[in-house]
This record gives sequence, C-alpha cells and structure tokens, in this order.
Amino acid sequence: MLGLDVDELTAGTTPVTRLTIVSPRGERVSRAFSRPAFVVPRRVLDHRLVLAAQAAGAVLRRRRVRSVTQTSTGVVVDDDIVARVVVGADGAESVVRRQCGAGGVPEGTVALAVRGYAPTDLAAEQHLTLAAAHWPAYAWVFPIGDGTANVGYGEVVRREPVTRAKLTERLHRLLPGLDPVPLRGHRLPLSPGRPDPGHGRVLLAGDAASLINPLTGEGIYYAVLSGSLAGAAALTADPARAYRAALRRRLGRHLRHTDVLARLTRRSWPLDLAVRAARDDRRAFDRLVEIGLGAGTLDARLLFAFSRAVSPR
Repeated sequence: MLGLDVDELTAGTTPVTRLTIVSPRGERVSRAFSRPAFVVPRRVLDHRLVLAAQAAGAVLRRRRVRSVTQTSTGVVVDDDIVARVVVGADGAESVVRRQCGAGGVPEGTVALAVRGYAPTDLAAEQHLTLAAAHWPAYAWVFPIGDGTANVGYGEVVRREPVTRAKLTERLHRLLPGLDPVPLRGHRLPLSPGRPDPGHGRVLLAGDAASLINPLTGEGIYYAVLSGSLAGAAALTADPARAYRAALRRRLGRHLRHTDVLARLTRRSWPLDLAVRAARDDRRAFDRLVEIGLGAGTLDARLLFAFSRAVSPR
C-alpha cells in the first residue's frame, strides 16, 4: 500500500470490481475499476498498521495530548516528552494543529457526514448517489465483501445549519431500505488546494492537515501517503521544508486541480456532465476515479471527453 511494505492489509476482504455513480439529475454510469478496490473497516486497517509499526520497532503509548511546544532543538509534548520531530495525525479536531500555529480551516471547506454498516447484496460494486438537493452532497454504499457495507451520507456545510437528524433523514431518502448501525457523525476538513502541513519541527498528516478530497470526501489515500512522507521528512535536517517539498511533488498538482473542480461543481450540473462523460468514455471514467480516489489530475483527454458530453450524440 503506497510503498509501505505492509503485508495483508486487505486480508479477509473481497475485491470491489465496479463503481456505479448516479448524478443529481439521474445520469448514470456503471463500469469496472481499472484495478480492484478494497473496503477495509478502519478498526481493522488501523490495527494492522499499528502491528506493522510495532514489528518495525515503534513503541505504542496511549495518552491524550494537551500541549505541544517547540524549542530551538525539538518539541516538548505535555511538558514531559521531548522529541526531535512530532507528526500530528490526530484527526479533524487536531490538538497538534491548534498548538503548532497552523492556519485554520477556510470557510466553506468543511463537510459533515454520518456513516455506519448495513447488510447489502452489492457484493462487488461501490455505489455513489449524488444528491440533487443540498449539493454538494452524496450518499454511498461501499461493500466490504462479508455481506455488509460501509453506508453513509455527507454534505458540505454552507449557510444552512446541518444537524445529525437532517443528515440521517437525507441518507435514508437517497438509500431507501438500508439502515446502517451504529450511525456515527464525522467532521471532514476538506483540502483548500494549498493545505498548511505544519511548522518547524511539527508536521501534520491526513485529516489534521485538511488532506481530504473536496470532491469525494476520501481521506485514507492522503492520510497514508502524507504520514509516510512526514516520517521520511522527520529524518532530514529541515523537516518542514522537506515535507512541504515532498507533498508538493506528490500531491501539489492534484490538490490544485481538485480545488478548481470543487469550485466548478458548486452547482450540480457539471456533475451530470462528468457522469455522462464517464459513461461514454472508458478513459474518462478511469481518470475521474483517480482524481476522486487517488492523485489523478485533469488532462487534455478528460477535457475533451467533457466537451463531447456537452452535446451527446
């Protein structure tokens, strides 16, 4: 997985081979992935990553971090732990982010979502339903392969307050017949295109750095990649500079493109166009999947597919 050399991350799961997307106005595309995808519950994924880190020599300590102070030679955590470098990977409500002086989350780049697990017969197909009302928003069904699926709904916070009750009602409206449990809420700080990855000897990874795809809400790819890059940068003489350069090299163009696309798709009609292009052009579908789930970027082929979709034959 992203060059981490961690075996068996997907053990016990069934490959997901297809993706179906339904646009706000009912355009539909269903195609096979260019390579299999796997849905691994977070409790399983996290446990396996921790075991791999411990096997490589890491020491696991559990504690609640309350303060992070930088000195001329390192970082002091809670006045009693001294480290050369700290990597904050403590999620959307990151204490490390607040303590290190990183910028806040820009207005209009926060989404709220609810999700749980529900029985499903969609054994090998991921399903996205893009919401016509309350856009940008979508509901999803991501099968694990054991007869259950990760089911949820999320939307970007705009002017109207978003409550758990509203999110739950909209999930059931878009995905009738599915009753995911336990239903949990999540705050998603979406990437603004140029995220702030930290300062000095404090680096931020994943959700703590607002590394969440603004088009899909996907964050695991960014989290694993940024965590790996932060770990490598921590061994250099100038961790912050090395980390920024590595993120720019691996994700810079992609993040700028997703930011542009997120701005363009504040209205729902461009999504209808994109789904139509993916339906009519296999390579457009593959490129859109990479933009939404990986580090893909816009290119001439994809723009050409969009132009053809404007006036379908």
